[in-house]
Amino acid sequence: MALKTYKLGELIEPSDERNSEGKYGIDDVRGISTGKEFIETKANMDGVGLASYKVVKKYEFAYVSDTSRRGDKISLAYNKNCPEFLVSSISTVFRVKQPKILLSDYLFIYFNRPEFDRFSRFNSWGSARETFSWADLCDIDITLPNKATQQKYVDIYESMVANQKAYEKGLDDLKLTCDAYIEELRRKTKCEKIGDYITFYNEKNVDEKITLEQGVNIKKEFITPQRENSSLASRKIVRTGQIVYCTQLNNENVAVALREGPDCVVSPVYDVVEVIRPKEIMVEYLLLWMQRSEFGRFVYWASKGTSYEFLSPENLQNYKIPIPDISVQRSIADIYKVYTERKRINEQLKQQIKDICPILIKGSLEE
Repeated sequence: MALKTYKLGELIEPSDERNSEGKYGIDDVRGISTGKEFIETKANMDGVGLASYKVVKKYEFAYVSDTSRRGDKISLAYNKNCPEFLVSSISTVFRVKQPKILLSDYLFIYFNRPEFDRFSRFNSWGSARETFSWADLCDIDITLPNKATQQKYVDIYESMVANQKAYEKGLDDLKLTCDAYIEELRRKTKCEKIGDYITFYNEKNVDEKITLEQGVNIKKEFITPQRENSSLASRKIVRTGQIVYCTQLNNENVAVALREGPDCVVSPVYDVVEVIRPKEIMVEYLLLWMQRSEFGRFVYWASKGTSYEFLSPENLQNYKIPIPDISVQRSIADIYKVYTERKRINEQLKQQIKDICPILIKGSLEE
């Protein structure tokens, strides 16, 4: 099969349509993630004028040229199926101008590879902020198979995405069931302070017998800390079956998790809690409430401090939740456990799709 190499700039063109007539509103604004997706914007949009925002039409791409502080990834996404929406004026919007040579879907697979992230990061330039400019993007040499071969590998990619989306829809339905159950509990069951059911566990690793150090991220998962510590004597011990959370405020994203693996140690910035009345409240049920967004809002409101804000043990003890019969708790906790496990599998599926992108591009060039 004959291959041909082009400058990417020969095949794409910028799009600079603005929201000058106010056709689109705040609900139409999107952010661009390093996961190569359009997402709900995290920016504070109060009082922000949208006239300068750029319109992203179907089959158009958008990316943020600033690659600093993004974990060696570039924020880029492709509008495959959605209606038109807006992105910030600092974003670059573009489209394929030679569809007989390059399929937009194939180009997205090309972008959705770690090789492209590394290339864009390596070729970013600047002092205070490093950027991967439009000129840099256009200067890429891209080798392409014929259109039919591109379509063949696009079809493989899209079949995998369709399977993942079908799985994700079932996941959303399960979450709705769980949320509805919880809301019904809130209406029918008296709320009580969790301080009556827990105790704070402050055991230090003074003899350094435990060598496994962990942290917790805002995805509610235990992780390996980015920096190793030479001494773990001052670290707090987390025993199996205990809940650990970061006391330092991080907007409304609370890093909290239940320890189900072997005992570990965590930084003193974490607090460790243990259920002391397990016949009346399940630790899994308590965790469910501490992982909800409303708990994040409570933490945001209750945290105090100057340079940094922290959630005190006293304030956590004052948090109220409905505490039904233990059998009801078990039913809800079981549903939630299935949901979290399926959510984990869904994330694995999405990662597998991303991992296969380099294989698809390589396969299309070698066929």
